[in-house]
Amino acid sequence: MATRPITDPFVLHACELLSCLGPCKATRMFGGYGLSVDGMNVAIIAWDTLFLKTNAETEPQWLAAGGRPFQYEAKGKTMRLHYHTPPEDALESPALMAPWARLALGAAVAARKPAPQRKKSSAR
Repeated sequence: MATRPITDPFVLHACELLSCLGPCKATRMFGGYGLSVDGMNVAIIAWDTLFLKTNAETEPQWLAAGGRPFQYEAKGKTMRLHYHTPPEDALESPALMAPWARLALGAAVAARKPAPQRKKSSAR
């Protein structure tokens, strides 16, 4: 079954902004879009807002730059995912987005690494 090409101008713009990472692929998901580079999810678009992948190590940088976390309500609770909005000026050009895109890619790479295995204690 063939999928329809993405034509949403904001999604196409977001992919252009992330082009410093390589070819960006947009996929429809949950009423929004997932954006990936080399098979790694680096961003999502929800409610016409771009959110880039973050983690516990990089979150302070996003918050210091005014980034808002991706939050939604589920079963009466506020849920958060490791995605934040980039600074407003980063939405103007790929050059301004580049440092934030690289942070997002780093978080995506870190998320793919398997957790370190703990050594089994020997029972005596």
